[in-house]
Amino acid sequence: QVQLVESGGGLVQAGGSLRLSCAASGRTFSSYAMAWFRQGPGKEREFVSAISWTGGTTYYADFVKGRFTISRDNAKKTAYLQMNNLKPEDTAVYYCAADSSLVVVRTKSKYWGQGTQVTVSS
Repeated sequence: QVQLVESGGGLVQAGGSLRLSCAASGRTFSSYAMAWFRQGPGKEREFVSAISWTGGTTYYADFVKGRFTISRDNAKKTAYLQMNNLKPEDTAVYYCAADSSLVVVRTKSKYWGQGTQVTVSS
């Protein structure tokens, strides 16, 4: 059983940075792959990034590659998404997700957070 709570969203200007956090509760966090998704207004949810339970393998969507960095701290039961050079098109609700499979977590996951709003002004 895993519960996820996102934080760190807010309003920033284009070119700025934000660091999102996903705090997990439950004893099984360290064995789960983690991912970030986002959903803009009127759009489908889309994959952003994923990380293996060891942190040794990461994946990024093409539209964030070179700008975003995913990481995790298993001792703190927290996953992070460092977002640099933000663009207005990055505006969305960002969700963290967890699953025992790195393959599954990149498409759909067993556990989801409630989301945090990121708004990038032009």
